[in-house]
Amino acid sequence: MKIFKCLIIIFISGFLASCGSNTGTKKKDFSINTNAEKGNISNNETLKISLENKKNHIIDSVSYTLDGKIIDETVTLANFKLGKQTIEATVYYNNEKETVSTTVTILNSETPKIYTYKIINEYPHDITSYTQGLEFFNDTLYESTGQKKESKLRKVDYKTGKVIKNINLADEYFGEGLTILDNKVYQLTWQEGTGFVYDVNTFDKLSSFKYGNSKEGWGLCNNEEAIFKSDGTEKIWLLNPKTLVEEDYIQVFTNKGKITGINEMEWIEGKIYANRYQKNGVAIINPENGAVTGVIDFTSLKEKVTKHDGLDVLNGIAYNPNTKTVFVTGKRWDKLFEVEIIEKKL
Repeated sequence: MKIFKCLIIIFISGFLASCGSNTGTKKKDFSINTNAEKGNISNNETLKISLENKKNHIIDSVSYTLDGKIIDETVTLANFKLGKQTIEATVYYNNEKETVSTTVTILNSETPKIYTYKIINEYPHDITSYTQGLEFFNDTLYESTGQKKESKLRKVDYKTGKVIKNINLADEYFGEGLTILDNKVYQLTWQEGTGFVYDVNTFDKLSSFKYGNSKEGWGLCNNEEAIFKSDGTEKIWLLNPKTLVEEDYIQVFTNKGKITGINEMEWIEGKIYANRYQKNGVAIINPENGAVTGVIDFTSLKEKVTKHDGLDVLNGIAYNPNTKTVFVTGKRWDKLFEVEIIEKKL
């Protein structure tokens, strides 16, 4: 009987081991090679792809895609989005099919231009406001502020600093960026995964929406066709204004690498101007491919506001189409600055 039990155990163990060996991942017979140096390539270069045929199969056909677009074995990258992109090869051979992939990081070919500023006007700003979002609508300034139990949405007379209308968010929400489109205010919250939609005039809450692949809410802007949303990473998400679904994204890159901490944003004459969290500058971003085309140095601006214990970083950028000027402020700053952006001569 003991021998019989032992045989059963050996048989079962062997059967399980046999089953386990069949569940392993089959090694690929093909792989992709590129001319990207250490995986990086500039968008003014030509990407060259070759297929490594490890077992010398007779190949019937092979097709390639980059970022989901069909390409040839050589492709110029000028019209592709920057950042980490996937190359995929679909190989047909011996009545079989195999798909393999690799990644490349597409960098911008040009160094960002450096800009400085000239102050045109200074206006009062609520020193208690932890500014997260700033945008003009009909010559009136709209502001979203953060911190739990302090977050609010408000309409402000920017010349006097007088609050025209204000609503407070529920205590559990940490307010973030805002944008205005089709007479609606869209406001983000930080880590709660929820955004709110209000009537621009009454501030009545019309609806709310959940985030998709982006895990946090940081900044918002729009170009009247799409809403752009930052989440603190290098990604800027494109939301469908009707459904608020994240349909696509760009990755913010320079000629050196990715730029993270993308925060408050503003659409200005075809470009996205974005605060970077804990930085004293604003990045100017090409919304088509994510390239940083310029950087505005606002380092000295913080020295022009009242010093106090709660003083925090530069954050808040808005474009007034009536004056065609840019307005900037910071978290718990007592001033709102109207500025002219000037290219710095090196």
